[in-house]
Amino acid sequence: MRVCIKTYGCQMNVYDSAIMAGLLLDKGYEITEDMNEADVVLLNTCSIRQKAEDKVYSQLGVLKKLKKERPSLILGVGGCMAQREREKIFRRSPSVDLILGTHQICNLPTLLNEVIRERRKVIAIKEEKISQKGVKACRKDKTKVYVAIMRGCDNHCTYCVVPSARGRQRSRPPEEVIKEIEELVEEGYKEVTLLGQNVVAYGRDLGGIDFVDLLERINEIEGIEKIRFITSHPRDMSDRLIETLPRLSKACEDLHLPVQSGSNRILKAMNRGYNREEYLKIIEKVRSLIPRISITTDIIVGFPGEGEKDFTDTLSLMKEVRFASAYMFKYSSRPGTPAEKMLDQIPEEIRLKRLHEVIDLQREIIKNNSHLRKEVEQ
Repeated sequence: MRVCIKTYGCQMNVYDSAIMAGLLLDKGYEITEDMNEADVVLLNTCSIRQKAEDKVYSQLGVLKKLKKERPSLILGVGGCMAQREREKIFRRSPSVDLILGTHQICNLPTLLNEVIRERRKVIAIKEEKISQKGVKACRKDKTKVYVAIMRGCDNHCTYCVVPSARGRQRSRPPEEVIKEIEELVEEGYKEVTLLGQNVVAYGRDLGGIDFVDLLERINEIEGIEKIRFITSHPRDMSDRLIETLPRLSKACEDLHLPVQSGSNRILKAMNRGYNREEYLKIIEKVRSLIPRISITTDIIVGFPGEGEKDFTDTLSLMKEVRFASAYMFKYSSRPGTPAEKMLDQIPEEIRLKRLHEVIDLQREIIKNNSHLRKEVEQ
């Protein structure tokens, strides 16, 4: 049978899709890029913003028509949206056959076989420990590669669905991570990007090892030429990590460090765990040790209660830091998050206006700084 996996959202979903494809190939399935020729279509979804979920429901509408033409077609929904929406997906899209939660990806072949054999709908969202031991991912990119070193998050930012969608932080054993990277080197990969919802907090749940220790071990792997990592939480950017990075010969001179807002009042409401001054101090120290480092970020505008001064604080921080690039979003209310219940929700037209302003400012920053522009183009 031919399976098409369509991926939405972050790099972690890209990584999970590669694991799904590897598991299915091992069981005799074929992987195809064409939904029209597939016997099974799996949507690996994102739930970070409403727009991401709307895209999935729109795609399911298209697939519903395809299934009318080919009733044997099997439709599955996995990822964060599946974990959170669960039965709601079945209600809105009755043509879906399988709901696969974020903790169940390694059970995909068994669950899919159950759908095929018994011709009934299956929902699997129970939280279980994900073991990737012996799992060979099927990756599209043959030069650089993502490796998840942890899953879940313990930070509980008030706007974020990750803790409810992916659970608490669970770091992979270092030996398992090292072995996976060594096997990737044998396949010819030379560049690795380490993934985690808060990658710099790696090892906190293991004891005896932290992210710096893991980086040092990976830096020693013969054959790896470049090491990157995402995403880093400013609260966990330790001095030890900052001071170690320049000494790692394979660590790339780039850092993604989401600030989200330049306003202390909004940062507190977001439960980010740092303030503007602390963030700028991190930037100053990083640049003093790695002068040509490329720093990128995430910015949310229109968070509940964000006044004009709060927004101006974000603009001024952008001008001060001069980010090489930024992922910029207007706040999207997510069901079940504390921010959803906050008073003073910002009207859509104001959120959109502020989003355009930060986008225009970021473009201007890059345009007027040739050093940043070169880093972005690379």
